[in-house]
Formats: sequence, C-alpha cells, structure tokens
Amino acid sequence: MTSRSGWVWAVAAVTVAGVVAWGVSGPRGESGPKPPQGGEMRGMPVEAAPVRVGTVTDELTAVGSLQANESVVVRTEMAQRIAAIELTEGRTVKAGDVLVRLDATELAAQVAQTEATVDLARANVERAKPLRDEKLISPQAFDELNTKLKEAEANLAIARERLSKATIRAPFGGKLGLRQVSPGDYVQPGQALVNLEDVSTVKVDFRVPEARLGTVAVRQPVTIRVDAFPGRVFPGTIEAINPRLDEATRTVMVRARIANPQGILLPGMFARVAVVVAERPNAIMIPEQAVVPVGDDAFVFRVVEGKAAMVKIVIGQRKAGEAEVVSGLGSGDVVVTGGQMKIRDGAPVTVINQGSGGPPPVKG
Repeated sequence: MTSRSGWVWAVAAVTVAGVVAWGVSGPRGESGPKPPQGGEMRGMPVEAAPVRVGTVTDELTAVGSLQANESVVVRTEMAQRIAAIELTEGRTVKAGDVLVRLDATELAAQVAQTEATVDLARANVERAKPLRDEKLISPQAFDELNTKLKEAEANLAIARERLSKATIRAPFGGKLGLRQVSPGDYVQPGQALVNLEDVSTVKVDFRVPEARLGTVAVRQPVTIRVDAFPGRVFPGTIEAINPRLDEATRTVMVRARIANPQGILLPGMFARVAVVVAERPNAIMIPEQAVVPVGDDAFVFRVVEGKAAMVKIVIGQRKAGEAEVVSGLGSGDVVVTGGQMKIRDGAPVTVINQGSGGPPPVKG
C-alpha cells in the first residue's frame, strides 16, 4: 500500500469514529451531561445578611481640654517668713483648712498695741460725755475725741486683717498640688505657695461651627473620651454657650460639665467631645461591605425569590462597620454582602452562609 493510500484510510477511520461517537453521546444519547435535578440551574453563590433595625444617633463632635471646676494658685499677700507648713501635697482639703502659717509675732504685737490705743480713745470719749452734757467742753473738742476713737478702731481693723493674712487657708475644697516653698523661706507678696484644684467635676470647652449652633442647647447631654482611659465614656451636660461668635473662626465656645466623683479626670487632659443632636430609633442598618458604589451613587443587591435585585440607596451615617440606609430598603430585606462582583441585576443567586448566622435559606 502506498503512503497516499494509507493517509486516505486514516482520515476515513477518524470520520467514522466521530459519527459513531456523536450517535452515542449526542443530544439524544443517555450518556451525555444531565441537567440538575428538577431541571433547575443553581444560581451564583453569594453571602447575604438581613437588614438590622436599630437606633442611630446624629452626633456633633469636637475636641477640647479639661479644666478643673475651680483652680487657684495659693499666694501670699505680704512679705514675711514662713513659720510652718500645714499642708500635705496631694491631700484633699476643705474650704478654710490652714495651709501655711507665716511668722505673726510682729503682727500680733501691732494688734495688741492698736487695741490699747482703742481702749484709751474709748475711755476718753466716755469721760468727756458728762462734760459735754454740762457744756464744760466745746462740741468741737468732743468731736475730736470721737474722731480719734474711730481712727484707732480703723487701725485695729487693719492690724487684725494683716494678722489674719499670716494664716493662709484654702479658699475652697479641693486637692492640693505640689508646694513651691519650704519652712523658713522668706516669701514676697504674690509668691506662689501651692496650687489647689477642685476636680469633683471638670469642665470642657469646645467650639461649635456657626452652621450647627442651632443643634446645641444648655442642659443637652454630651459624652467625652480621653486617651488615658481608652474605651471609657464619661457623660455630662452643656452648662453654658458663649453669647458671642468668634468672627475669625465662625464658631462659638460651648462649655460642658462632667461629673468626676473618682477624681480620675485631670485638668489639662485632651478630650474628644460628642453631642447627641438627633436620634432615630427605627433606622435601617446594613453591613458596610454590602454597599456597591457607582460614581456618586450607592447601590445594594437585594435577594428576592432567589435573584439579585440591584437597588439604589441613600446612605446616612456610617459607624462600626455598618451603614445607615435612609431610603431604598425596608425591614425584612436581605442584601448581598459577599460576591457582588460576580452578579448582575436579575441574576439567580444562592445564599451560602445560612449556617453561620446569615439570612434564612433562599431558594435558588
């Protein structure tokens, strides 16, 4: 057999084999691919979750620094040597507690001397009264005696006031800071002795933009967070709103007061302030990964009777991995949270995460 004849026979054999194969496995054959049971194709596998109905709050956020309810640097009003220090650093004191005693020896002597002058002037006035009544002294002489008595009494008041200032007391209750002087120091008028802080409550000042001024009011609740205590929230209320707007920043200063019974919030701490300006108790919430952005719009895929329905939504707040849906969805809806890139509007889908807390089974 020539080589040409062999090639022809080979082509004929392949052709016959193809015809036989088509007759066995073609559309009418029983050994070809079978459709799924029930004659229904399964949809694209996706993850889905039902919408959640919850409460959403609109918050105005700002930053500020904590201040003590009352704060003062205790200072001396006279030049004198320190006789004794009664305070203990870091101790809580009450209003009127003695903090520092200055050397009052000379001041006490001045008081005693002035008291004697007052006694003498008063006695002179008393002796002169009968003489005045009998007109044995002139009215002018009697008035001079009265004037000397009043001068002596005024000098006594001054001496006693100076003596009282030698004992330095707490002007209000609070916690003492670190003292700046030692026993025996000679202090000058205005010299700092120790700082005193009332931190039973703390204040925080923060600025509110002019456009949001109508959303805040006195006695409105606020919360603050500080870096020193991560995860903790401290509640308070707005105490006052400055009646004057800052023309440079177009903001107004607002002051809130925060209860601090444990004294853990300290003046100077950086605080993040949140003011609740609105609350929506029946808001529709969805996982943030369900949102499909398209240009400036947002969409989600609802699962409806085993198919994906693309729906345009309006998003409100975003918080903690969730997005509020202002319009486009209702309670009871189920949205696709995984696999959106593999589906289109109207495509059949199969939810695969029912066993892990997903939505109830949806027929494909």
